[in-house]
Amino acid sequence: MVVTVTWFRLELRRRWRSLVVLALLVAFATATVLASVAGARRGGTAVDRLAALTLPATVAVLPNEPGFDWAGIRALPQVEALTEFPVSGFGVDGVSNSEEVSAFPPIDDELLRTIERPVVLEGRLPDPARIDEVVVSSRFPALHHRGVGDGLTLRLMSVEQAGSDDFDPSGGDPLLGPSVPVTIVGVIRSTWFAEKLGDRGGVLPSAALFARYRANIVGPKGYINALIRLKGGEAAIPAFREGLVRASKRSDIDMWNIETKIIAPSRQVAHFEAASLLAFGLAALAAAIVLIGQSVARYTAATMADLQVLRAVGLTPRQAVVAASAGPFLAALAGTALGIVSAAIASTWMPIGAASLLEPRPGFDVDWLVLGTGWGLILALVLAGSAASAALALVATRGRISGRRSAVALAAARAGLPVPIVIGARFALEPGRGKSAVPVRPALVGAIAGVVGVLAAFTFSAGVRDATENPARFGQTHQLEIFLGFNNEDFVPSYRQMLETVARDPAVQAVNDARIAVAEAEVPATRSGTATGAGAERSKSAPVTVYTYDPVGGPLPVVLFEGRMPATPEEIVLGPSSADALGVAVGGRVPMGGGPTPVTMTVTGIGFMPEGPHNGYADGGWVIPAGYDRLFAGAYFAFKFHGAEIVLRPGTDLAAVKRRLESATAPPGGGGLPFTEPAPLPQVAQIRDVQSLPVLLAGFLALLAVGAVGHALATTVRRRRHEVAVLRALGMTRPQARWMVVTQATLLAVVGLLFGVPLGVAFGRTLWRTVADIAPLVYVPPLALWALLLAGPVTLLLANLLAAWPGRVATRLRIGHVLRTE
Repeated sequence: MVVTVTWFRLELRRRWRSLVVLALLVAFATATVLASVAGARRGGTAVDRLAALTLPATVAVLPNEPGFDWAGIRALPQVEALTEFPVSGFGVDGVSNSEEVSAFPPIDDELLRTIERPVVLEGRLPDPARIDEVVVSSRFPALHHRGVGDGLTLRLMSVEQAGSDDFDPSGGDPLLGPSVPVTIVGVIRSTWFAEKLGDRGGVLPSAALFARYRANIVGPKGYINALIRLKGGEAAIPAFREGLVRASKRSDIDMWNIETKIIAPSRQVAHFEAASLLAFGLAALAAAIVLIGQSVARYTAATMADLQVLRAVGLTPRQAVVAASAGPFLAALAGTALGIVSAAIASTWMPIGAASLLEPRPGFDVDWLVLGTGWGLILALVLAGSAASAALALVATRGRISGRRSAVALAAARAGLPVPIVIGARFALEPGRGKSAVPVRPALVGAIAGVVGVLAAFTFSAGVRDATENPARFGQTHQLEIFLGFNNEDFVPSYRQMLETVARDPAVQAVNDARIAVAEAEVPATRSGTATGAGAERSKSAPVTVYTYDPVGGPLPVVLFEGRMPATPEEIVLGPSSADALGVAVGGRVPMGGGPTPVTMTVTGIGFMPEGPHNGYADGGWVIPAGYDRLFAGAYFAFKFHGAEIVLRPGTDLAAVKRRLESATAPPGGGGLPFTEPAPLPQVAQIRDVQSLPVLLAGFLALLAVGAVGHALATTVRRRRHEVAVLRALGMTRPQARWMVVTQATLLAVVGLLFGVPLGVAFGRTLWRTVADIAPLVYVPPLALWALLLAGPVTLLLANLLAAWPGRVATRLRIGHVLRTE
């Protein structure tokens, strides 16, 4: 121990700079890896932790019927808590109606208390008896620059506007009702009021607002729906559904399972982001092992060479290994401590993306499990790496192993290539012998990893760019849409003639007349414990938003993964998410109920749907008009929504066609229906949100490649200066010495390109295919053409730039001094 301590003191004086650099490398790697892993763990559990704190609703019941009687529903034995909300909103002065910041105002004080009790991030909840108090969601203060204590003015509809069938507040028409000054008293977060990427925040008033201004909020024809928490949770939904049908005498009421409609999709997004962040952290760990490993290996190899002097005076092999490992271990000890502190500070920015909007306790968080495990693991890796390197160096000094020969270098020599090329190839691919040996594998692996990382990142980015620029990858093949009716009431009696007029426009490729309603599909029975006995069979129902496939003119292009479109009234195409939820594939049969009498539909295909108010692009179903009539025969509403999807020919001026169609379909007195563009898909924002991770990883790996190659070139010239000096004494000129280093750098770059380019493209495509399967979206192999074209020239240029300084050192060696000292 005395020998080890004495030696370490000498090492600290001689090589303290190297140990400081090593400690900083360990700190940087520790902070990056642990912050990523802890952030992934935090983000992956955010949804469930939020749900556990907020008493979330089990179902949202949406009858959309004026004067619906909720008293009978409240009396059902499965109901634990119920809160009503009007299907209406309000305006906020200074905020555009298109930003949609108004939440459905609560009708009673059950909301925020016994159901959807939120996490209060700042301030407090509003007093249900105070009309002048509101709370806002977490993004509102940052986006609108108004927080707790600041005032807002709510703008309501006039009574006439609330009772009008033609008034649409989202269309930009001014709200002519009362102005209500309010104060923000809190910032909240809950499951029902959870925000998504791209949302502009939300404002939620107290129940007193509805109590005073009911006529301005819903009017005589307004709808009041409800959030309900059931005793027994999701397992009680089938029994509640049966009670709902009996109490309402309607079988077509749309009922959202909050778990499958809101929580599960949010959880899926959070898990995807967490997996991406975890993959980034693990890739950074692998890169750090290579980068730090080569530094440790070179340090211990040099130390073992110096320790040979003490071997002659009795230093044992074990003492030599301990002495050589002491410096890297203590540097790692200091580096990990600094890295853990940095990772804890970085927790204030975690989790990332959509999960950050669902985190119930945002801000500083110390995950001791991750930090403690990471601290022990990184120290163990550094200690094991340094001890192994020291042991190998010790064996090498005994002459038990010799430097391996490179087939490439031998082939170059046998081919009679110039001496600088042959020596440069040996320096790049052969470690050498004795105390001047230099490990070459870390430099080769670093060069390959750098090229792989950069090519994979650009390939992945090409896939993201393709998906964000092509909505058809998500099945959204139409460029315009028009809203024709709601709840069995068409706004235009002669809508079919209007659609035929649209279809005759030369810029229009296809028009689809889509009636939309929600059917309940029966999920196959599963084994589960119930009140009737453990392991009893039970079945569940799942809502399926059904669209009619009814082209006017040319056929509407539909993205199908397999199968075909329906051709008979008994056939249906399902979205991939609906098919997974129902456990069916092409050829399967699904009992579905839209009216009083259930029917059985045969699945003919799996494909995407238009994104709608009650469905995503990956869930729902396509049927022909006769199938729709059969499915919803006798329903309370023949359709819930009525719209049309319009596909334009490539290269069409969208704005000009929109104006032309509105003019052609407007009645003589004006006031025609507006043609609108489909809303951007939230999945696009989610994919864009993780796009930066591969780019950051590419930068990390590029830094690894530069560090590995640069360190290898500099170390080779320094450690093998005796060989260089001998060659210079035998007649090698200074330009030849420089070309020797250039050859070494070029060969490292070429090896990196030969292996890195195909691996990088394959890895990037594999990562993008994984994203496409999770999203889901249509997978098209991405091609980063410019990255592929520039990879070779840029890599060779960087390698030769790195060779400039070591090449200069090689030309300025003091030959006589080196030969005497060696």
